[in-house]
Amino acid sequence: MLRIIARFAMISQPLPSHSSARANGRAIFAMIGAMACFVSNDALVKHVSQSMPAAQLIFLRGLMASALVLLVAHRLGALRQLSAVLHPRVALRGAIDACATVLYLLSLFRLPIGNATAINLAAPLFMTVFAVLFLGERAGAARWAAVVLGFVGVICIVQPSGDDFNAWALLCLLGTLFHAMRDLMTRRIDPAIPSIIITLATALAVTLLAGCLSLLGEWQPMAGADLALLGVAAAFLASGYFLLVQCMRTGEVSLTAPFRYMAVIFAMLLGYAIWDEVPNGWAWLGIALLVGSGLYMLYSERGRSRAAAALDAQPE
Repeated sequence: MLRIIARFAMISQPLPSHSSARANGRAIFAMIGAMACFVSNDALVKHVSQSMPAAQLIFLRGLMASALVLLVAHRLGALRQLSAVLHPRVALRGAIDACATVLYLLSLFRLPIGNATAINLAAPLFMTVFAVLFLGERAGAARWAAVVLGFVGVICIVQPSGDDFNAWALLCLLGTLFHAMRDLMTRRIDPAIPSIIITLATALAVTLLAGCLSLLGEWQPMAGADLALLGVAAAFLASGYFLLVQCMRTGEVSLTAPFRYMAVIFAMLLGYAIWDEVPNGWAWLGIALLVGSGLYMLYSERGRSRAAAALDAQPE
């Protein structure tokens, strides 16, 4: 996995034009890969959490993820820019990510997982709005429709119960806003700072905050098998961090945002494979909306790219 991250880092440098078809294509695949990595990490952490306190688990996983990212940064020769983790925008992004993680976990402990997931996956809606307001991107009707249909698909899949939304749901919503802010801040970071250094800053920030929280409770003995699973989870987490950074730096936010919903599909596949969970009719409808919105977005972007290429080819 280290080789995969290193290879992707070498070929996925930020491009001068975020609107190019090649950059957007790489960003879309990076987003899908990031979601697959994050869901795999979540599945492993969920299993280990049965025998280990949450703060201790997150701290240990963060230590392992930070070590993996350091190894990749060393292999890429990026450690020469290690001081960039203290760059104001890089450090602020890491701090926002750490806060978002804590807010989400605090609400998740007190909300049904379906409700918390539905709220957290509202991030693309906020990202599209923020991208239009603060990044100057133009999101046409096709992109807005894809985002809304994708979110409707998420609601159909997780089927949250309205009776359970309370103050903790508002806290989860605040965490979702922080996640959207984190991803948009990635676009404001100097392109000269390697993505792997930004990834390292994020891993260190989450680890530091989790470490502080773990001091508030008692640590539990750790089995070797649990540590091994956390090591694999850390590898998935580090890969997801890096792919998400690459996505935010190379693709248009309003275009790539709907593909975040792929996390729900990956989660349902793992749920069936590991816990024998079978989707019901509403869930299948949600899957259709998610896949349809993503395919429509790709079709729309391809048509826009062909039209732009045709205009460029016309003689003046």
